[in-house]
Amino acid sequence: MCWLETLDITLFYWINVSGTNPVFDVVLPLCREKWFWSPLYLFVGVFAIQNYSFGRGVMFLSGLILVVGLSDFTSSSIVKKNIQRLRPCIDPELHGQVIQRVPCGSGYSFTSSHAANHFAAAVYLSLLLGNLARWVRPVLIAWAALVAYAQVYVGVHYPGDVLGGALLGTGIACYAVFVFRKNGWLPAI
Repeated sequence: MCWLETLDITLFYWINVSGTNPVFDVVLPLCREKWFWSPLYLFVGVFAIQNYSFGRGVMFLSGLILVVGLSDFTSSSIVKKNIQRLRPCIDPELHGQVIQRVPCGSGYSFTSSHAANHFAAAVYLSLLLGNLARWVRPVLIAWAALVAYAQVYVGVHYPGDVLGGALLGTGIACYAVFVFRKNGWLPAI
């Protein structure tokens, strides 16, 4: 386990310190803000209502909200509280070495709830909408990966935190879509 922690810290420094550039300093803090993505969220809502009946569109959006909510609850209230890993921006062993580009935040680091929530949304949407166009799946996964990368770049998470969050969100979305489809709760694509 020691070599994993060393790798995690090395990757963190590579992204947070060595990977610094003025464009990322402006863009990546924005990419982790939910209001920045509100046009995308609005688009998904309008798309669902326009392409399905109102009731089926509401079911589609309710499933999305449920998946993201479950991902957030699991990451924030179960995993973080049991693992209790310090964020790099408050870790005394890294004091003065982290470039902190946003306020550090309270709470623990593992798993990244931003990564878990965005991967849950991206995987849910890609599983349900990915057959509409070839570009949908890679764009959604790239969006979630950008948000996850931004968490490390701004100094609030280690790469292992966002990887754990990505796996958590992906697992929850895959399981939820399986259950929803098995029970006929999702609109046909």
